[in-house]
Amino acid sequence: MRRSAYIFLTLLLPGVAFAKDINDIDTLCASQKYHNYIDASINWYESLVDLSIQKDAKLQSVATWFLDGRRNHFLLNEAAFDYYLENDPSKLNFDAPVESWLNLTQEDVKALSQSSTPLAPQAEKVFNFRQGEAHKGNYDLRSALADLLSHPKEIEVPLQKYNGEMQKLAETTCDKSA
Repeated sequence: MRRSAYIFLTLLLPGVAFAKDINDIDTLCASQKYHNYIDASINWYESLVDLSIQKDAKLQSVATWFLDGRRNHFLLNEAAFDYYLENDPSKLNFDAPVESWLNLTQEDVKALSQSSTPLAPQAEKVFNFRQGEAHKGNYDLRSALADLLSHPKEIEVPLQKYNGEMQKLAETTCDKSA
């Protein structure tokens, strides 16, 4: 049993030893890379919603509501990333792909909304949106989006653009040693 525990611990140690330290990261590069991820994500949602509205103009009102929620979500993440990069890098995971560098749970958003940080107003907006009543057309829009996503030819252009941007981000390294 002791030998199994020893083997298990030795397998864990290399992963811990290679965790990226903030001092090894070009923070300006990391911030730009994360901002580019946010821009690509917002553009992706905008493209999908635009395609949905082209198919059904009655979705315009709910689409505006939905995009406001998505934009606020992503812009909070962008601001939180920069805030944590400067003030508490332990909240960031540079060992993960860029889309997972920051993980704000609903509890995190609530705590930020009640904090005295500069993030509080944005976090409060996102928290209130998530806790608020859904737009009456929410189901219709989500159904339209699901329908779009099940027809790859209809989303080929925005999907290729998004995938290209994400591939470029994956190839961008922000390690100081690189």
